[in-house]
Amino acid sequence: MAFKKGSMETLEMNNNFNYLKKFWKNKKVFLTGHTGFKGGWFSILLNLLGAKVIGYSLKPEEKKNFFDLVDLKKIIHKSIIGDIRDYEKLKNSIHKSQPDFVVHMAAQSLVRYSYDYPKYTYDVNTLGTVNILNILNELAFIKAGLIITTDKVYLNENKKSFFKEYDRLGGLDPYSSSKACAELVINSYVNSFFKKKKIFVASVRAGNVVGGGDFSKDRIIPDYFRSFKKKKIILRSPDSIRPWQHVLDPLYGYLLLLIKLYEKKQYKDYSWNFGPDNSNNRTVLNVINELNSHFNNPIKIIKKPVLSKKYYESKMLMLDSSKARKTLGWQPKYNLKESLILVSDWHKSFLKKKNLLVFSKEQIINYFN
Repeated sequence: MAFKKGSMETLEMNNNFNYLKKFWKNKKVFLTGHTGFKGGWFSILLNLLGAKVIGYSLKPEEKKNFFDLVDLKKIIHKSIIGDIRDYEKLKNSIHKSQPDFVVHMAAQSLVRYSYDYPKYTYDVNTLGTVNILNILNELAFIKAGLIITTDKVYLNENKKSFFKEYDRLGGLDPYSSSKACAELVINSYVNSFFKKKKIFVASVRAGNVVGGGDFSKDRIIPDYFRSFKKKKIILRSPDSIRPWQHVLDPLYGYLLLLIKLYEKKQYKDYSWNFGPDNSNNRTVLNVINELNSHFNNPIKIIKKPVLSKKYYESKMLMLDSSKARKTLGWQPKYNLKESLILVSDWHKSFLKKKNLLVFSKEQIINYFN
Protein backbone atom coordinates (compact mmCIF):
# COMPACT_ATOMS: atom_id res chain seq x y z
CA MET A 1 0.00 0.00 0.00
CA ALA A 2 1.30 3.46 -0.93
CA PHE A 3 0.51 6.47 1.23
CA LYS A 4 -0.30 9.88 -0.23
CA LYS A 5 2.23 12.62 0.39
CA GLY A 6 2.40 16.24 -0.72
CA SER A 7 3.79 16.85 -4.21
CA MET A 8 6.87 18.75 -2.95
CA GLU A 9 7.68 16.00 -0.42
CA THR A 10 7.22 13.31 -3.09
CA LEU A 11 9.51 15.19 -5.47
CA GLU A 12 12.10 15.62 -2.74
CA MET A 13 12.10 11.89 -1.90
CA ASN A 14 12.32 10.90 -5.58
CA ASN A 15 15.27 13.20 -6.10
CA ASN A 16 16.87 11.83 -2.94
CA PHE A 17 16.41 8.24 -4.15
CA ASN A 18 18.17 9.13 -7.41
CA TYR A 19 20.94 10.81 -5.42
CA LEU A 20 21.31 7.73 -3.23
CA LYS A 21 21.48 5.44 -6.29
CA LYS A 22 24.21 7.60 -7.79
CA PHE A 23 26.26 7.49 -4.58
CA TRP A 24 25.82 3.81 -3.70
CA LYS A 25 26.30 2.32 -7.16
CA ASN A 26 29.04 -0.37 -6.95
CA LYS A 27 30.00 0.59 -3.38
CA LYS A 28 30.97 -2.46 -1.33
CA VAL A 29 29.32 -2.86 2.08
CA PHE A 30 30.46 -5.52 4.54
CA LEU A 31 27.36 -6.14 6.66
CA THR A 32 27.34 -8.30 9.77
CA GLY A 33 23.98 -9.74 10.76
CA HIS A 34 22.62 -9.93 7.20
CA THR A 35 20.60 -13.08 8.01
CA GLY A 36 18.59 -11.16 10.61
CA PHE A 37 15.37 -9.23 10.07
CA LYS A 38 16.85 -5.72 10.04
CA GLY A 39 19.99 -6.81 8.20
CA GLY A 40 17.85 -8.48 5.55
CA TRP A 41 15.87 -5.33 4.86
CA PHE A 42 19.08 -3.28 4.73
CA SER A 43 20.56 -5.75 2.25
CA ILE A 44 17.60 -5.37 -0.12
CA LEU A 45 17.68 -1.59 0.20
CA LEU A 46 21.41 -1.46 -0.59
CA ASN A 47 20.93 -3.87 -3.49
CA LEU A 48 18.20 -1.63 -4.98
CA LEU A 49 20.62 1.30 -4.76
CA GLY A 50 23.28 -0.63 -6.68
CA ALA A 51 25.61 -1.47 -3.78
CA LYS A 52 27.39 -4.81 -3.41
CA VAL A 53 26.60 -6.41 -0.05
CA ILE A 54 28.97 -8.91 1.54
CA GLY A 55 27.08 -10.47 4.43
CA TYR A 56 28.67 -12.11 7.48
CA SER A 57 26.44 -13.80 10.03
CA LEU A 58 25.31 -16.96 11.74
CA LYS A 59 22.63 -19.04 10.06
CA PRO A 60 19.07 -17.84 10.76
CA GLU A 61 17.80 -19.15 14.09
CA GLU A 62 14.15 -19.62 13.13
CA LYS A 63 12.84 -22.04 10.51
CA LYS A 64 10.67 -19.21 9.22
CA ASN A 65 12.94 -16.25 8.65
CA PHE A 66 13.20 -13.19 6.43
CA PHE A 67 16.53 -14.24 4.89
CA ASP A 68 15.20 -17.51 3.45
CA LEU A 69 11.67 -16.30 2.66
CA VAL A 70 12.96 -13.54 0.37
CA ASP A 71 15.80 -15.77 -0.91
CA LEU A 72 18.31 -13.05 -0.08
CA LYS A 73 21.31 -15.09 -1.23
CA LYS A 74 20.19 -14.55 -4.82
CA ILE A 75 20.65 -10.79 -4.79
CA ILE A 76 23.57 -10.04 -2.47
CA HIS A 77 27.16 -10.15 -3.65
CA LYS A 78 28.29 -12.77 -1.12
CA SER A 79 26.91 -14.48 1.99
CA ILE A 80 29.43 -15.70 4.58
CA ILE A 81 28.25 -17.85 7.47
CA GLY A 82 30.47 -16.99 10.40
CA ASP A 83 30.54 -16.04 14.07
CA ILE A 84 31.30 -12.45 15.03
CA ARG A 85 33.41 -13.83 17.90
CA ASP A 86 35.76 -15.60 15.45
CA TYR A 87 38.31 -12.80 15.09
CA GLU A 88 40.56 -14.38 12.46
CA LYS A 89 37.72 -15.46 10.17
CA LEU A 90 36.03 -12.09 10.55
CA LYS A 91 39.22 -10.16 9.78
CA ASN A 92 40.14 -12.38 6.83
CA SER A 93 36.61 -12.04 5.42
CA ILE A 94 36.75 -8.23 5.63
CA HIS A 95 40.29 -8.09 4.22
CA LYS A 96 39.42 -10.36 1.31
CA SER A 97 36.22 -8.42 0.54
CA GLN A 98 37.95 -4.99 0.46
CA PRO A 99 34.73 -3.11 1.35
CA ASP A 100 34.24 0.65 1.32
CA PHE A 101 32.03 0.40 4.41
CA VAL A 102 31.60 -1.90 7.39
CA VAL A 103 28.15 -1.95 9.01
CA HIS A 104 27.89 -3.99 12.20
CA MET A 105 24.39 -5.29 12.98
CA ALA A 106 25.11 -8.77 14.34
CA ALA A 107 23.89 -9.07 17.93
CA GLN A 108 22.15 -11.07 20.61
CA SER A 109 19.12 -8.81 20.65
CA LEU A 110 16.68 -10.25 23.20
CA VAL A 111 16.33 -8.92 26.75
CA ARG A 112 14.83 -12.07 28.32
CA TYR A 113 17.36 -14.33 26.57
CA SER A 114 20.16 -12.20 28.05
CA TYR A 115 19.03 -13.15 31.56
CA ASP A 116 19.34 -16.84 30.74
CA TYR A 117 22.62 -16.49 28.81
CA PRO A 118 24.42 -13.38 30.12
CA LYS A 119 27.97 -14.43 29.21
CA TYR A 120 27.00 -15.24 25.63
CA THR A 121 25.22 -11.87 25.41
CA TYR A 122 28.34 -9.97 26.51
CA ASP A 123 30.59 -12.10 24.29
CA VAL A 124 28.51 -11.27 21.21
CA ASN A 125 27.40 -7.71 21.89
CA THR A 126 30.43 -6.25 23.65
CA LEU A 127 33.40 -8.35 22.57
CA GLY A 128 31.96 -8.80 19.07
CA THR A 129 31.95 -5.02 18.76
CA VAL A 130 35.54 -4.94 20.05
CA ASN A 131 36.47 -7.31 17.21
CA ILE A 132 34.90 -5.06 14.58
CA LEU A 133 36.52 -1.91 15.98
CA ASN A 134 39.95 -3.51 16.23
CA ILE A 135 39.74 -4.70 12.63
CA LEU A 136 38.73 -1.20 11.52
CA ASN A 137 41.79 0.09 13.35
CA GLU A 138 44.09 -2.46 11.70
CA LEU A 139 42.85 -2.20 8.10
CA ALA A 140 43.56 1.08 6.33
CA PHE A 141 41.34 0.85 3.23
CA ILE A 142 37.87 1.06 4.86
CA LYS A 143 36.24 4.44 4.32
CA ALA A 144 33.73 4.43 7.18
CA GLY A 145 32.11 2.21 9.79
CA LEU A 146 28.70 2.13 11.41
CA ILE A 147 27.90 0.23 14.61
CA ILE A 148 24.22 -0.45 15.33
CA THR A 149 23.49 -0.61 19.05
CA THR A 150 20.03 0.07 20.56
CA ASP A 151 17.82 2.66 22.22
CA LYS A 152 18.17 0.62 25.42
CA VAL A 153 21.76 1.80 26.05
CA TYR A 154 20.54 4.67 28.22
CA LEU A 155 20.20 4.50 32.01
CA ASN A 156 16.42 4.32 32.15
CA GLU A 157 14.67 5.36 35.37
CA ASN A 158 11.21 5.30 33.73
CA LYS A 159 10.79 9.05 33.82
CA LYS A 160 8.70 10.68 31.11
CA SER A 161 11.52 12.23 29.10
CA PHE A 162 13.35 11.81 25.81
CA PHE A 163 16.88 10.49 25.78
CA LYS A 164 19.52 12.56 23.99
CA GLU A 165 22.82 11.16 22.72
CA TYR A 166 24.81 12.68 25.58
CA ASP A 167 22.60 11.21 28.34
CA ARG A 168 24.08 8.73 30.78
CA LEU A 169 24.48 5.16 29.55
CA GLY A 170 23.48 2.14 31.60
CA GLY A 171 21.21 -0.85 31.73
CA LEU A 172 19.92 -3.17 34.44
CA ASP A 173 19.39 -6.20 32.19
CA PRO A 174 22.41 -7.91 30.58
CA TYR A 175 21.27 -7.04 27.04
CA SER A 176 21.05 -3.29 27.68
CA SER A 177 24.24 -3.38 29.73
CA SER A 178 26.16 -5.28 27.03
CA LYS A 179 25.14 -2.68 24.45
CA ALA A 180 26.04 0.19 26.79
CA CYS A 181 29.45 -1.47 27.24
CA ALA A 182 29.79 -1.60 23.45
CA GLU A 183 29.08 2.14 23.31
CA LEU A 184 31.87 2.81 25.81
CA VAL A 185 34.25 0.74 23.70
CA ILE A 186 33.24 2.68 20.57
CA ASN A 187 33.88 5.95 22.38
CA SER A 188 37.32 4.75 23.42
CA TYR A 189 38.34 3.61 19.92
CA VAL A 190 37.01 6.80 18.32
CA ASN A 191 39.00 9.04 20.66
CA SER A 192 42.10 6.85 21.05
CA PHE A 193 42.61 5.72 17.45
CA PHE A 194 40.10 6.77 14.80
CA LYS A 195 40.36 10.54 15.21
CA LYS A 196 44.13 10.37 14.73
CA LYS A 197 43.82 8.15 11.66
CA LYS A 198 40.75 10.02 10.38
CA ILE A 199 38.67 6.86 10.21
CA PHE A 200 35.05 7.95 10.55
CA VAL A 201 32.99 5.62 12.72
CA ALA A 202 29.62 6.21 14.37
CA SER A 203 27.11 4.34 16.51
CA VAL A 204 23.38 4.52 15.91
CA ARG A 205 20.58 3.94 18.40
CA ALA A 206 17.12 3.16 17.07
CA GLY A 207 13.79 2.33 18.67
CA ASN A 208 11.53 -0.70 18.34
CA VAL A 209 11.56 -1.35 14.61
CA VAL A 210 8.63 -3.11 12.96
CA GLY A 211 8.27 -4.51 9.47
CA GLY A 212 7.29 -7.53 7.46
CA GLY A 213 9.20 -10.74 7.97
CA ASP A 214 10.19 -10.46 11.61
CA PHE A 215 9.79 -13.97 13.07
CA SER A 216 12.08 -13.49 16.07
CA LYS A 217 11.24 -15.07 19.39
CA ASP A 218 10.06 -12.99 22.32
CA ARG A 219 9.04 -9.93 20.29
CA ILE A 220 5.54 -8.62 20.44
CA ILE A 221 4.63 -8.38 16.74
CA PRO A 222 6.05 -11.80 15.77
CA ASP A 223 4.25 -13.15 18.86
CA TYR A 224 1.04 -11.62 17.55
CA PHE A 225 1.27 -13.43 14.22
CA ARG A 226 2.27 -16.68 15.93
CA SER A 227 -0.90 -16.40 18.01
CA PHE A 228 -3.18 -16.72 14.96
CA LYS A 229 -3.75 -20.45 15.53
CA LYS A 230 -4.55 -20.13 19.23
CA LYS A 231 -6.58 -16.95 18.68
CA LYS A 232 -5.13 -15.37 21.81
CA ILE A 233 -2.01 -13.50 22.88
CA ILE A 234 -0.58 -12.95 26.35
CA LEU A 235 0.84 -9.48 26.99
CA ARG A 236 3.50 -9.33 29.71
CA SER A 237 3.79 -5.53 29.67
CA PRO A 238 0.66 -4.13 28.00
CA ASP A 239 1.18 -0.60 29.31
CA SER A 240 4.88 -0.27 28.44
CA ILE A 241 5.58 2.63 26.10
CA ARG A 242 8.01 2.10 23.23
CA PRO A 243 9.25 4.24 20.29
CA TRP A 244 7.77 2.18 17.43
CA GLN A 245 8.94 2.84 13.88
CA HIS A 246 8.96 1.11 10.52
CA VAL A 247 12.30 -0.56 9.79
CA LEU A 248 12.88 1.57 6.66
CA ASP A 249 12.94 4.81 8.65
CA PRO A 250 16.16 4.18 10.64
CA LEU A 251 17.74 2.36 7.66
CA TYR A 252 17.25 5.48 5.57
CA GLY A 253 18.96 7.47 8.33
CA TYR A 254 21.87 5.02 8.35
CA LEU A 255 22.36 5.59 4.60
CA LEU A 256 22.52 9.35 5.06
CA LEU A 257 24.96 9.09 7.96
CA LEU A 258 27.24 6.67 6.09
CA ILE A 259 27.47 9.13 3.20
CA LYS A 260 28.50 11.91 5.58
CA LEU A 261 31.10 9.67 7.18
CA TYR A 262 32.42 8.73 3.72
CA GLU A 263 32.69 12.40 2.81
CA LYS A 264 34.82 12.91 5.94
CA LYS A 265 32.40 15.32 7.54
CA GLN A 266 33.78 15.76 11.04
CA TYR A 267 31.22 15.48 13.84
CA LYS A 268 31.78 16.43 17.43
CA ASP A 269 30.00 13.31 18.74
CA TYR A 270 30.04 9.77 17.40
CA SER A 271 26.54 8.65 18.53
CA TRP A 272 23.19 9.20 16.81
CA ASN A 273 19.55 8.61 17.75
CA PHE A 274 17.01 7.60 15.10
CA GLY A 275 13.62 7.55 16.78
CA PRO A 276 10.04 8.11 15.58
CA ASP A 277 7.75 11.11 15.95
CA ASN A 278 6.20 11.59 19.38
CA SER A 279 2.88 10.18 18.19
CA ASN A 280 4.55 6.79 17.67
CA ASN A 281 5.48 6.47 21.34
CA ARG A 282 2.60 4.15 22.18
CA THR A 283 1.88 1.26 24.51
CA VAL A 284 2.18 -2.40 23.59
CA LEU A 285 -1.59 -2.73 23.97
CA ASN A 286 -2.15 0.12 21.47
CA VAL A 287 -0.01 -1.73 18.91
CA ILE A 288 -1.86 -5.03 19.28
CA ASN A 289 -5.26 -3.34 19.08
CA GLU A 290 -4.16 -1.58 15.89
CA LEU A 291 -2.94 -4.85 14.35
CA ASN A 292 -6.23 -6.52 15.27
CA SER A 293 -8.08 -3.92 13.23
CA HIS A 294 -6.41 -5.16 10.03
CA PHE A 295 -7.54 -8.79 10.27
CA ASN A 296 -10.98 -10.39 10.10
CA ASN A 297 -10.53 -12.61 13.17
CA PRO A 298 -9.16 -10.46 16.00
CA ILE A 299 -6.87 -12.10 18.50
CA LYS A 300 -8.04 -12.21 22.11
CA ILE A 301 -5.78 -10.15 24.36
CA ILE A 302 -4.87 -11.54 27.77
CA LYS A 303 -3.03 -9.20 30.11
CA LYS A 304 -0.66 -11.15 32.31
CA PRO A 305 2.08 -8.96 33.79
CA VAL A 306 5.33 -10.72 34.67
CA LEU A 307 5.56 -11.18 38.43
CA SER A 308 8.99 -12.78 38.47
CA LYS A 309 11.80 -10.59 39.76
CA LYS A 310 14.18 -12.37 37.43
CA TYR A 311 13.27 -10.26 34.42
CA TYR A 312 13.28 -6.47 34.41
CA GLU A 313 12.03 -4.39 31.48
CA SER A 314 11.67 -0.60 31.45
CA LYS A 315 8.13 0.78 31.31
CA MET A 316 8.93 3.83 29.23
CA LEU A 317 11.50 4.57 26.54
CA MET A 318 11.56 7.54 24.14
CA LEU A 319 14.30 9.03 21.97
CA ASP A 320 15.19 12.59 21.01
CA SER A 321 16.35 12.51 17.37
CA SER A 322 16.73 16.25 16.83
CA LYS A 323 20.44 15.86 16.05
CA ALA A 324 19.76 13.56 13.07
CA ARG A 325 16.93 15.80 11.88
CA LYS A 326 18.97 19.00 12.00
CA THR A 327 22.33 17.65 10.85
CA LEU A 328 21.33 15.00 8.30
CA GLY A 329 17.94 16.32 7.20
CA TRP A 330 16.48 12.94 8.22
CA GLN A 331 12.96 12.45 9.44
CA PRO A 332 10.69 9.41 9.82
CA LYS A 333 8.18 9.04 7.00
CA TYR A 334 5.59 6.68 8.48
CA ASN A 335 3.39 7.07 11.51
CA LEU A 336 2.48 4.02 13.59
CA LYS A 337 -0.80 3.36 11.79
CA GLU A 338 0.92 3.38 8.39
CA SER A 339 3.75 1.21 9.69
CA LEU A 340 1.38 -1.45 10.98
CA ILE A 341 -0.58 -1.43 7.70
CA LEU A 342 2.69 -2.25 5.92
CA VAL A 343 3.47 -5.02 8.42
CA SER A 344 -0.03 -6.48 7.97
CA ASP A 345 0.18 -6.29 4.17
CA TRP A 346 3.52 -8.11 4.20
CA HIS A 347 2.15 -10.87 6.43
CA LYS A 348 -0.94 -11.24 4.25
CA SER A 349 1.36 -11.65 1.24
CA PHE A 350 3.28 -14.28 3.18
CA LEU A 351 0.06 -16.20 3.92
CA LYS A 352 -0.92 -15.97 0.24
CA LYS A 353 2.54 -17.30 -0.75
CA LYS A 354 3.39 -14.31 -2.92
CA ASN A 355 6.93 -13.50 -4.07
CA LEU A 356 8.17 -11.81 -0.90
CA LEU A 357 11.36 -10.40 -2.40
CA VAL A 358 9.35 -8.58 -5.04
CA PHE A 359 6.83 -7.42 -2.44
CA SER A 360 9.59 -6.18 -0.10
CA LYS A 361 11.22 -4.26 -2.94
CA GLU A 362 7.87 -2.67 -3.75
CA GLN A 363 7.51 -1.48 -0.16
CA ILE A 364 11.01 0.05 -0.31
CA ILE A 365 10.31 1.82 -3.62
CA ASN A 366 6.99 3.12 -2.26
CA TYR A 367 8.86 4.50 0.74
CA PHE A 368 10.70 6.88 -1.61
CA ASN A 369 7.65 7.54 -3.83
